[in-house]
Amino acid sequence: MKQQPLRMCVVCRTRKEKNDLLKLVKTKNNDIEIDFSGKKEGRGVYVCNSYECMQKLKKQKSLNRAFSMNVPDEIYENVIKTIKERVEKI
Repeated sequence: MKQQPLRMCVVCRTRKEKNDLLKLVKTKNNDIEIDFSGKKEGRGVYVCNSYECMQKLKKQKSLNRAFSMNVPDEIYENVIKTIKERVEKI
């Protein structure tokens, strides 16, 4: 069986398997999108599917730092909502 690649969460900085994280991509148009397929082009960062990272994400402005831009609050809210839905499925 092939081993999954490891990626680092931008909030807690722990390394986890790529499938256990939520990928966010900054496109060429400076739009930030959630990448469920893992194949979108652009600058990608990963966030844990956990309540701890979800709460710290907006508080620490982790996406601002990772994407070197001011990320609007609605993007944070959308990402937090998506993580909540994924956590509740598990």
